[in-house]
Amino acid sequence: MDNGTVQVTLSKPAGLVTGIRYDGIDNLLEVRNRETNRGYWDLHWNPPGGKGIFDVISGTSFRVIVENDEQVELSFTRMWDSLLEGKYIPLNIDKRFVLLRGSSGFYSYAIYKHLQEWPGFDIGETRITFKLRKDMFQYMAIADNRQRLMPLPDDLLPGRCQTLAYPEAVILVNPELPELTGEVDDKYQYSCENKDNQVHGWICFKPLVGFWQITPSDEFRTAGPLKQNLTSHVGPTTLAMFHSSHYAGKDLVLSISPGEPWKKVFGPVFIYLNSASNGEDAPFLWEDAKMQMMAEVQSWPYSFPVSEDFQKSEERGNVCGRLLVKDRNISDDYILASGAYVGLAPPGDVGSWQTECKDYQFWTRADENGYFSIKSICTGDYNLYAWVPGFLGDYRFDAIVNIISGCDMDMGDLVYEPPRDGPTLWEIGIPDRSAAEFYIPDPDPKFMNNLYANHPDRFRQYGLWDRYADMYPDTDLVYTVGLSDYRKDWFFAQVVRRKDDGTHVGTTWQIKFKLDKVDRSCSYKLRVAIASATLAELQVRVNDEKARRPLFTSGLIGRDNSIARHGIHGLYRLYNVNIPGARVVEGENTIFLAQPRCTSPFQGLMYDYIRLEGPPFSGSSNEASGSFK
Repeated sequence: MDNGTVQVTLSKPAGLVTGIRYDGIDNLLEVRNRETNRGYWDLHWNPPGGKGIFDVISGTSFRVIVENDEQVELSFTRMWDSLLEGKYIPLNIDKRFVLLRGSSGFYSYAIYKHLQEWPGFDIGETRITFKLRKDMFQYMAIADNRQRLMPLPDDLLPGRCQTLAYPEAVILVNPELPELTGEVDDKYQYSCENKDNQVHGWICFKPLVGFWQITPSDEFRTAGPLKQNLTSHVGPTTLAMFHSSHYAGKDLVLSISPGEPWKKVFGPVFIYLNSASNGEDAPFLWEDAKMQMMAEVQSWPYSFPVSEDFQKSEERGNVCGRLLVKDRNISDDYILASGAYVGLAPPGDVGSWQTECKDYQFWTRADENGYFSIKSICTGDYNLYAWVPGFLGDYRFDAIVNIISGCDMDMGDLVYEPPRDGPTLWEIGIPDRSAAEFYIPDPDPKFMNNLYANHPDRFRQYGLWDRYADMYPDTDLVYTVGLSDYRKDWFFAQVVRRKDDGTHVGTTWQIKFKLDKVDRSCSYKLRVAIASATLAELQVRVNDEKARRPLFTSGLIGRDNSIARHGIHGLYRLYNVNIPGARVVEGENTIFLAQPRCTSPFQGLMYDYIRLEGPPFSGSSNEASGSFK
């Protein structure tokens, strides 16, 4: 495909990108790699109960869908039949590549289709991968404050680096760029939430050329706006992630059952190429890529994809409304849901959007008055979901929202009643689904990534889990309400403690608080919002640390792996614990939060927010409608 600005070479009929010619450079992709390892769609899947299979998706037939003065669209398909069972995922896959007149880049999308009579499967990950020339692209940019010169792939070879606690994390011992000596590299340090993951890529300094992956919409990505995904990393590699189970685990495996028809369009995404003319510099390429990203967002949904499976603007619908919050502890009046996240996702339970990975989701942020508008929604049945920063729990509008072509649906005022039984006696943290407000220690100086020195994303440094034992070598964290400050005195993760012999023990944190008077005939309510859990268990005891049976246990929860992978959250969970009045006393009380599971250094919990409520308001219901357990 050639439009005079960009030339893209694809293998036929496989549909693998073997070459990208631009600005006088013969090939931006790594010419030392095999042609099958330069630019490709891939997925990681398994048959039910079977082993995982990594599949670089190679087409078996090729078609020119359109070829005229304005556009070229190519199709590379791989069709499935029963003779391929166990070898290939039971999907018909149609990969499309599009080049437009005058465009400095190209688009790609794919249609995955499973027929009802075919066997089932699980998908852990699907994406597009590009591997660029390592002799050219050494500067990576994924945000205004997340840019740096990167190690070379050779720096990750034995003798040049030392592997740390898991294979992806290394310390650079003898890198090609001496100034990187002693730094940590780990691709998970460059993860990003979907809502912020719109443009990222690489810059070559000689000549000044940029290679950018632009994702103009989150609708085809799984698990909503807060889902974290990989971006770019040492290779130099750039990824367009559509689905992964990172920061969630098996809760986010895409499972299709036998007898279940399924079809989804992933993309289009845009590969944008730019160059700098006289007097311009590398920062110009990043700023220009951001401008191009905004132009692509404004153009969504695109009008050019030929496939009828990709709905165009006139086929879609719109929804608007206003979200209000009713929390009598704060106000007798409705509260404006300023900055609320509001979205349409497939029908499900309250909060189910964060593990939904088969269909499309459409999200927006409400304005300061709670008004929201969601445009260009694909036709179908949805629930409307929301959550409000500063308030616990999840909202779901119970009626099905049916989107038809051309509809403009005004839902009016919607009211979210967050979980609330009684007045707040005390609280720790901010209910925002993240542990970022808590104390995040400096890393061990031996394990620095200098990008994150004095950076707001301090949590992305390697090895912070081990800092807990440095701070609390013998006893665990004790937080005293009224004296302690959660920004300084509440460690960001309740991890296990490393012992001198290399083994680990579980930890028990204490919250100490005073009650001036106690109503022993009523219950108190402890709300514990979890930002992330990894093979952990939350046990709650009140005033008796040695009680054989805890007042509450979550059981084994979570496979987020956010502690090891430098995320500050994973999947959100909210637990509402009844504390009988007979369990508390006038004067000093202690709540014990135990996490006993301790076979790995990466097990533990991240808290989002904890609140103790007094006995219920007179006439209040026991459970507010918005609670999510």
